[in-house]
Amino acid sequence: MNEFEVVVLLLAVAIGLAMLADFVKVPYPILLVVGGLVLSLQPWAPHYTLPPELVFLAFLPPLLYAAAYNTNWARFRQQIRAISLLAVGLVFFTTSAVAWAAHEFVGLGWGPAFVLGAIVSPPDAVAALAITRRVRVPAVVSTLLEGESLVNDASALVAYRLAVAAVVTGVFSLADAATQFAVISLGGVAVGVAGALLVMGLHTWLNRKKLADSKTTIAITLLTPYALYLPAERLHVSGVLAVVTAGLIVGANRRRLFPDGLRVEARAVWETVDFVLNVLVFILIGFQLPAILNGLSADYSPTMLALDAAVVSGVVIVTRLLWVYPGAYLPRVMDRVFGLNTDPFPPWQTVTVVAWTGMRGVVSLAGALALPTHLADGSAFPQRDLIQFLTFWVIFATLVVQGLTLPLVIRVLGVNKQAEPTSEPPRC
Repeated sequence: MNEFEVVVLLLAVAIGLAMLADFVKVPYPILLVVGGLVLSLQPWAPHYTLPPELVFLAFLPPLLYAAAYNTNWARFRQQIRAISLLAVGLVFFTTSAVAWAAHEFVGLGWGPAFVLGAIVSPPDAVAALAITRRVRVPAVVSTLLEGESLVNDASALVAYRLAVAAVVTGVFSLADAATQFAVISLGGVAVGVAGALLVMGLHTWLNRKKLADSKTTIAITLLTPYALYLPAERLHVSGVLAVVTAGLIVGANRRRLFPDGLRVEARAVWETVDFVLNVLVFILIGFQLPAILNGLSADYSPTMLALDAAVVSGVVIVTRLLWVYPGAYLPRVMDRVFGLNTDPFPPWQTVTVVAWTGMRGVVSLAGALALPTHLADGSAFPQRDLIQFLTFWVIFATLVVQGLTLPLVIRVLGVNKQAEPTSEPPRC
């Protein structure tokens, strides 16, 4: 079978597993990853290694743009401090904690350890939202998870880029890294703002000239995330932030740009695209284990690999718990100390749910698979195979352990009873 046939077959299987997940009341990302893993281990199964560029170029831009477009801007702005603490502060805290643990307990060098930390630092909100939509939670929880997912990929990928460059070149400067982070981030936002203005101007002009029907307009919206992501990456700034920024701006102006009928039609198209991309990417995650195992050095014993995976996965989970509670309460305490207006303290039960939604996903796997094979001097990238192995099991462990227990945590803590009595009407 060629690669295209394998992808089509996996898509068919993924759709079937998603239907089964709905029937057995299991979040579909979990069943898809497990199903992909089981399928990949069969002797008759075709082998398919997920190209990292497929994730970064084909999957990531439309998924992020759709999420940003449909974000409630008023709620996002209200929770911007909490979102920033999760999407930026927690990403760097997790990167550092995992790097320390990987160096001290796994034996990775400091450079590869920081690369691993950056790879596994961003949670995947698709898995979390797939669960929280089945069990009613307060709107603030969904807002925090959605907002975190829009920004954390950007901060994690910037940290990943800097860590990989330091390992490849053997040179690292904290001042240079901070400068690059600022340039990459602000540059991405600037491209996103400029792109959003151009996109809105194009839609306004087409509407005024009556040149665009619904199919043309929807096709333009499907092209938009790629038209933003690719130029930003060519300019060596954050394509993720460019897409997210433009999505937020265009989404906030949707009612002025698009008539009601078109928004309903576009929503149906985008929901289908979003579903297909998500189910395919999660089954592809599970399908990568054979390729990762084939590249693993024989120097590692199964027992040591299992212990290393348990240590890194445990640090990833515990780090989020250690960050979220102070992040929820200390800023409000400081506001009161300085006499500033602030929100009331959130219930600890709600904070616990946010702390437990740390499932990792495809961005982490793509980062691990995209690691260069050689350094600038021609030598092999150190411990590349071990980084890929540990990344896979962090994804698997967090999806299965946290994903399967999250609905129980929500119900036991009564967070579902704190949800608003009526849900927000569908946004389109």
